[in-house]
Amino acid sequence: MKNKNSRRSFLQKGAAVGLTGAGMLSTFGQGLSAAVTKQNPYSNPADLKITDVKCGFVRGAVYVKVYTNQDVWGCGEAVDAIHGSYYLVKRLGEQLRGQNPLNPNRLAEQVRKGAFFGGAQSGVFVAVLTAIETALWDITGKVFGIPVYQLLGGKFRDKIRVYCDTALYTSTNPSPEDYATAAKDAVSRGYNAVKFDVDDGRDPNKYDRFNWTASPAEIDRMYNAIAAVREAVGPNIDICVDMHGRYDAVTGMKMAKMYEPLDLMFLEEPIPADNPEVYKHITQETSTPICAGENIYLAYGFTKLLSDGALNIIMPDLQKAGGLGEAQRIANLANLYYVPFSPHMVASFLGAMASCHVCASVPNFQIMEWQIYMDKDDLWKDIVTYDGPRTENSFITISEKPGIGVEINEEGMKKYAVPGIPFFE
Repeated sequence: MKNKNSRRSFLQKGAAVGLTGAGMLSTFGQGLSAAVTKQNPYSNPADLKITDVKCGFVRGAVYVKVYTNQDVWGCGEAVDAIHGSYYLVKRLGEQLRGQNPLNPNRLAEQVRKGAFFGGAQSGVFVAVLTAIETALWDITGKVFGIPVYQLLGGKFRDKIRVYCDTALYTSTNPSPEDYATAAKDAVSRGYNAVKFDVDDGRDPNKYDRFNWTASPAEIDRMYNAIAAVREAVGPNIDICVDMHGRYDAVTGMKMAKMYEPLDLMFLEEPIPADNPEVYKHITQETSTPICAGENIYLAYGFTKLLSDGALNIIMPDLQKAGGLGEAQRIANLANLYYVPFSPHMVASFLGAMASCHVCASVPNFQIMEWQIYMDKDDLWKDIVTYDGPRTENSFITISEKPGIGVEINEEGMKKYAVPGIPFFE
């Protein structure tokens, strides 16, 4: 890799090859027009080629760098990866080697369709594809000197509202008082929306791990916890509740009805998200908004849920649903049904900001997830580089830097790398 001055010089060049013409420029807005105006004839994006794809694995996420022949690279992230994801990254990287990275949609579709019978519709394959596709958008933004949201058609908003997941699920048998305390702590940090997980496999009142019907004591626990939160934060703080799809339709319906007086922002996955007809029944029988989608892949996975009116809100995880281009297609699909788009987010700040670019680019964005441990655990600050505030008063300000605006910090990340797994090799 060349020195920083060389890279900086390249990023300042911004070329127009393949993007000339007033009609296309108008699609991308004033940011791209300005980049083209500043074009340096000594750089040539048409000659840009992918030279390598490398990755590191940290805490269930794979972090990807796509390298080129012109000293510019892109960063991406995927969650719910496994240690063997390294080998899939390398396999897909070989397929992309020598190609121009400035076609993220085309390259993602090439890889996906090329492995149609090899798992490219869901799971780890799509997660890894997501990380690589995200890195391609990052490169494209850097080359043309504009943020990713501009490449996605421009922005509807400058700030992305987030709710704070308090991570109380890490505690054993928390009391209603514990829920209230955690809620007040989040609000004291400036968040105007909070989220709690109420499913708990460790609940001593559970009949057994395979019986998805909640016992009366479980029902009381799940209700009393959130009632305490509402009492603690008052009427002007949004409350989100997650059941992680770990209950049957009887319990899901019962909780949705019981939560009605608490005026939730949404109840997330009271049942598994693979049966639209049952979801539709619950959605139609309660005033509590019903939300699902963190484990659904690609836009195709949301079509029946949306066409059947099974959900009030969709929640794709943008670090495993197929990439930023696919995320925008999911949001636009939901918008046809007047359904809000509220992404799930358990990634680092790299993934969070990548998601923010999508959220900025679609009209029906509602709110995005944020994890409180990102405020408290130094790991999440060590593994990426970003020189601005992360959240302020429950909002993330969209980066105006070229690309995503957040870089992988290999040195910081290496401290947390999984032993025995190749690290950016």
